[in-house]
Amino acid sequence: MKILITGASRGIGHATALHLASKGHHVLALARSADSLEALAKKTAGKVIPLEQDLSELDEASLSAAIRQMGGLDILINNAGLLINKPFLELSRQDWQASFQVNVFAVVELIRVCLPFLAQSQRAHILNVGSMGGYPGSQKFIGLSAYSASKGALATLTESLAVELKDQQIAVNCLALGAVQTEMLESAFPGYTAPVNSAEMGIFIAQFATTGQQLF
Repeated sequence: MKILITGASRGIGHATALHLASKGHHVLALARSADSLEALAKKTAGKVIPLEQDLSELDEASLSAAIRQMGGLDILINNAGLLINKPFLELSRQDWQASFQVNVFAVVELIRVCLPFLAQSQRAHILNVGSMGGYPGSQKFIGLSAYSASKGALATLTESLAVELKDQQIAVNCLALGAVQTEMLESAFPGYTAPVNSAEMGIFIAQFATTGQQLF
């Protein structure tokens, strides 16, 4: 299958891309770090196409060209995320804008660009990587109001698009993840140890991305 994944230079995205490539899928890997993407591509014997992109300033032309180079698109995995750990009163307007830009608005733009390609697939699937922090009624934590609010918006966007795109046979799902041991988590919560590591979660996301559209 032909798969696009964001945030592929490290953590969950990197692990997911590696597992997908190991299973023979073609992966278009997006991230801001060109060096990390090139290293990823070298590990996968040509199965990964690296594409340096800043999601705050998406280059639609180069993205579309890369998808055509890959031969189309079956799955879009919106994995890239931004976690800012600050008490509410310390959050600036820029913090809120950055959180929603990466966690919501970039997802909207990517889906809009990818929809014409996904519409040509027989197994189209959009998978948004969310968080339990964005799930109504779940336990919330001090310092994560911007993160949780943006992930809540992502979950609602997912539900809306699942209905809107159903007639086009494009499945849309959101995985509300708990804590996963990644560089992003370590940066936000130094000393905290999550029960799952990025490699384990990468395998789970890869499996769900390639089979979940058959169930929902």
